[in-house]
Amino acid sequence: MTNPKIQNLKSVVILGGGAWGKALAKLAAINGNQVHLWSRSDCQPLEKVLEHKNAQVILSAISMKGVRDVASMVESCPLSPETIFVTATKGLEPHTTYTPSQIWQAAFPDHPVVVLSGPNLSQEIAQELPAATVVASKNTNATQTVQLVFSSSRFRVYTNPDPVGVELGGTLKNVIAIAAGVCDGLHLGTNAKAALVTRGLTEMVRIGQTLGAKPETFYGLSGLGDLLATCNSPLSRNYQVGYQLANGKTLEGIMANLPGTAEGVNTCRVLMEIAQQQGITIPITEQVYQLLEGEVTPRLALDQLMLRDIKPEFDNFPTEQIWQTGEKC
Repeated sequence: MTNPKIQNLKSVVILGGGAWGKALAKLAAINGNQVHLWSRSDCQPLEKVLEHKNAQVILSAISMKGVRDVASMVESCPLSPETIFVTATKGLEPHTTYTPSQIWQAAFPDHPVVVLSGPNLSQEIAQELPAATVVASKNTNATQTVQLVFSSSRFRVYTNPDPVGVELGGTLKNVIAIAAGVCDGLHLGTNAKAALVTRGLTEMVRIGQTLGAKPETFYGLSGLGDLLATCNSPLSRNYQVGYQLANGKTLEGIMANLPGTAEGVNTCRVLMEIAQQQGITIPITEQVYQLLEGEVTPRLALDQLMLRDIKPEFDNFPTEQIWQTGEKC
């Protein structure tokens, strides 16, 4: 029987030379794909790279603040009508509140855009430790193609038809990870952290439903899975922001010394705009926002959450539907 991966070998261009871009480039190359890693510091112009490589898959692993500029650069390049775009960025654009996939889809309305997200700490993937992720799009053929490009014995790739939910899961959990870092930095214990992360997941679902995502998606790898990884690992930059704030460091000092971008800081601010416009209750995000703005101390932020009005755990929450839609590994 012919190996589908061999039949599916692609020319892949990875946009973004950070740790995440390098890890994804390595995964695609292991499978025999022709891979070129490009960053804005590259001496070769992007147009020349895309033209020379005849890119069939273009994956964006750049920080949120650079997505629109790079998408505009790609717009001026000659592309095959069959080119698939993949976004592996987790964040929200200020002012427009767009997700990365919305930016790419607006720029390339005739091309499929696939979201890649999951519990994927880049340092562990670079060490070839086992991990799993999700690729999501309304275009089934595109997700299956991307699945084959990146799947390996150490990196299991699932497909999902809910790109909104998959993308929001990876984006929203960064805010909860900041709160989890605060919890650990204050040494509040396992009980407190378990409650915080669980209620954080409820908050993610509430936001996701309002923005058109399927609730069950948040109970998969790109939601709960990514939430657990980033809320429990010192490798998570967002966790480090909260942990170091709890230990008396300033946000400016923390951000200046992080090895990369903590997208949760910007995401939190954009989420507050969305919540005010849509009337969404997001108590954890609100306390993280006040902390980042210097309006409350880490201890006061956690105390405010504990002092909220008592209420039922679930309020019109579709738990029965979620368990019925569970899938096997």
